[in-house]
Amino acid sequence: QVQLVESGGGLVQAGGSLRLACAASGRSFSRYIMGWFRQAPGKEREFVAAISWSGSSSYYSDSAKGRFTISRDNGKNTVYLQMNTLKPEDTAVYYCAATSQMAWPVVGRPDYDYWGQGTQVTVSS
Repeated sequence: QVQLVESGGGLVQAGGSLRLACAASGRSFSRYIMGWFRQAPGKEREFVAAISWSGSSSYYSDSAKGRFTISRDNGKNTVYLQMNTLKPEDTAVYYCAATSQMAWPVVGRPDYDYWGQGTQVTVSS
């Protein structure tokens, strides 16, 4: 069992930056691929980024590529999402998730086993 708690959301102006963090409890954090998803009002939850078990590989959605960076610290059981050059269309609730899938990358929402409660990111124009 893994419990995930996100933090770091907030209100930022367009062009600004935010760093989200997701702290995991439980054992064997390094055995999980970690991902970030987001859900805007009235829209489906969508994949943003994923990072492999050791952190050596990462994968991004087209909208995140070049602006967002996912990283993890297995010693601290934490995964991060650095978001730069934010746009109003990035406004959403951001969720971290963990999967025990052995394939790479894992981008499908149903493939993730554990989810955090989400943190709101609002980007003003």
